Amino acid sequence: MIQAILEWALALLIISGSFFGFTAALGLVRMRDIYLRMSTSGKGATLCCGLLLIGVALLFQDTGVTARAVAAILFLLLTVPVGAHMIARAAFRTGTPMWDGESLNSPRKGLPNDIDKRGSD
Repeated sequence: MIQAILEWALALLIISGSFFGFTAALGLVRMRDIYLRMSTSGKGATLCCGLLLIGVALLFQDTGVTARAVAAILFLLLTVPVGAHMIARAAFRTGTPMWDGESLNSPRKGLPNDIDKRGSD
């Protein structure tokens, strides 16, 4: 019984990690500028690797493997956002253009007028 639950948990972790990896790759292809690409790839890749490493830790059930998996997850959680921020900042400072399809101040369709005016005070 416990083995069956463990196998289902492993399958769920591997499938969900693979899904987030796929969405990160798809985000690199579909997003229009570097800033949106950094956002999708950073978040998606971190979730992908984290879920897959948790699955590895559960699969092997060894203290050494679990410690390495936890260390790798912590390393990813600390370094991926910093790296994404540094790349986006370098792109901004070198004048890489943003996608001009939408700006922060443009009204969005389907939203009430009071939502658009909250940040203007």
